[in-house]
Amino acid sequence: MSRGSSDLSRLLTAAETAAPVEAVAVVAEDLRRRFAATKVTFLIVDLTGRALARLSTTTAAGSENETERIPLFGGSVYEQVIRTQRPHHEPAGQEQRVIVPVTNRGDAIGLLELLLPAGRSDEEEVVLAVGEAAHALAYVVIANGRFTDFYTWGKRSRPPTLAAEIQYQLLPQALSCEAAQFTLSGSLEPSEDLSGDTFDYALDRDTLHLSVTDPMGHDLGAALAATVLVGALRRARRAGAPLAEQARQGDQALTSHGQGHATGQLLRINLHTGKAELVNAGHPWPMRMRAGMVETIPCQVDQPFGLAVVSPRPYRVQTLDLHPGDRLLMLTDGMLERHGEKIDVAALLRQTRSLHPRETTLMLTSAVRDAAGGRLEDDATVVCLDWHGPQEVHRHVSSGADTHQASAARPPNR
Repeated sequence: MSRGSSDLSRLLTAAETAAPVEAVAVVAEDLRRRFAATKVTFLIVDLTGRALARLSTTTAAGSENETERIPLFGGSVYEQVIRTQRPHHEPAGQEQRVIVPVTNRGDAIGLLELLLPAGRSDEEEVVLAVGEAAHALAYVVIANGRFTDFYTWGKRSRPPTLAAEIQYQLLPQALSCEAAQFTLSGSLEPSEDLSGDTFDYALDRDTLHLSVTDPMGHDLGAALAATVLVGALRRARRAGAPLAEQARQGDQALTSHGQGHATGQLLRINLHTGKAELVNAGHPWPMRMRAGMVETIPCQVDQPFGLAVVSPRPYRVQTLDLHPGDRLLMLTDGMLERHGEKIDVAALLRQTRSLHPRETTLMLTSAVRDAAGGRLEDDATVVCLDWHGPQEVHRHVSSGADTHQASAARPPNR
């Protein structure tokens, strides 16, 4: 066994031996001893993507600092590493500062920061080793998050309302995903009175499933409608139901349980052929960027979910044209109406084409939030999909700690 494999094995064993809430601290202490660091810190990304929480800090004196919230704006080094997903190292007085991304399949979990003795002759090897440790740390956080609220708490700058708590639980556990054929990311900017927006995705052996839904109303009623609708759609999808049947079951669930109605859009892409199918239930049309040109894709619009008694017509499945290199945007009306009317979504889509979908979605929802002065009247939700094509066999990555192995197989595409 190589030294690197031995170190990672010891790291994972130490994390598994510790209590779930202590797993990151144990990893941090292992790294401090291994690299003779004076300080090792794990910073977790807030749910909004606009702040970091210094969740665990281990120092040479063995103490842990209080949690600190760090805004992600103004071009800070933390923002730079999160956005570029590239390691950073620089002199810091008499020490060397190393910051690497903690990321899993494009989902930016946080950062790992170390202060090391200056003047080391093996700086490049150390940065690579810390990157490998950060890759392992991503799995440690994901695995232990199943057993404790500690990491969920770290992602929240303020306590959510009951409606927001329900809404957050309906989102996928990872807001971004990188695969061979696609890269996707979603972002939800909640309003003051939660409106129930959700997005969801699932990847199986042959198919990518995507959905965006927007219940009518606000606060707890919208959250309950979202719960019924997302639950029904997931149940139908996991049972292998065709796309039209998934839509029918979502419609029937809202109707049967008297939870009002909701617009929505369901997308299914065959990973082997690139064939894409779409159902539109009264929802804003998707947008597509191809060869630098942005256009809204007109499609047949069926009744919103929850109106089966009023209009029991079947949902129509239509083909969506996708070419390798396309960027597809699915969004809710909060991105287009009220404060969203002040935003040129097409222009922002063009301006952010070189960015990872994770950054594009955050910039789009942030633009609407800023236009509203930080107080949205309606949720603003967007899902961005880069379609690489069925011919791809290697996962498309940005770069950084999550990607060192994949990068060896193919250069980063962004």
